Amino acid sequence: MIPYERKSRYTIDDLVEIIALLHSEDGCPWDKEQTHKSIRSELIEETYEVIEVIDQYDPAMLRKELGDLLLQVVFHAQIEQEQQHFTLDDVCTKICEKMIVRHPHVFSTVQADTTEEVLQNWDTIKEETKHQTTRTQTLEAVAKTLPALMRLQKVYKRASKEDLAFLQTDQMLTHIEESVHAIRLALRLDNTEQAEQVLGSILLCCTGIAQQNGMQAEQTLTDAITRFIRCFGAAESLCQKSNQPMQALTENEWNALMEHLDDA
Repeated sequence: MIPYERKSRYTIDDLVEIIALLHSEDGCPWDKEQTHKSIRSELIEETYEVIEVIDQYDPAMLRKELGDLLLQVVFHAQIEQEQQHFTLDDVCTKICEKMIVRHPHVFSTVQADTTEEVLQNWDTIKEETKHQTTRTQTLEAVAKTLPALMRLQKVYKRASKEDLAFLQTDQMLTHIEESVHAIRLALRLDNTEQAEQVLGSILLCCTGIAQQNGMQAEQTLTDAITRFIRCFGAAESLCQKSNQPMQALTENEWNALMEHLDDA
């Protein structure tokens, strides 16, 4: 047993100390075995749980989930501290330095009176500090571990700074229309590889349209999934009441349910 003072309130320093004790020789057997890779999934899971609570906006739950996410940050820093690579203070130092450098309009003499000017300065400084000299390098720098739609939208956002004609909404809509015919043909010919390529192209265009028109592709799809599940539930309930299989539900009936849910 490790004696530890119980308090009515704790600070970040207490959290750092608790994690260090748990990861120590006399600490928790499970905690001592953990590595960056072994708790990688927990970091992802906690991040998504924070996002879910933000969408629901529940302050009490947000406080809890932010604590769970903070635990992951401190845990990873503790692992590195034991390897004498860096500490949580070093992590804080780097992010503080970054925020000061990225906000010269606040901490220096650079003028930026609008959000657009702030973002432009941010991107310029980011490219300079990361030694990115080509637009391709900025695209490659987008994290490959992001969800595909989110990653693609960030890629499109950076690519669209070149104001390329084929990234405009009308061009992408035309490409989608042409791709629908192409994917029908590929599926009819049982050419799965070709169908996958065309489908990928359609998804690229759909995400590009979202980016060009101020929509978040990831959130848009999330909302669509929620509507689909609600509609599926309504359809299942309707079929149960009428004592008919769901296969008997017509396309018009399904569309009517979707429209009803959208209007609700």
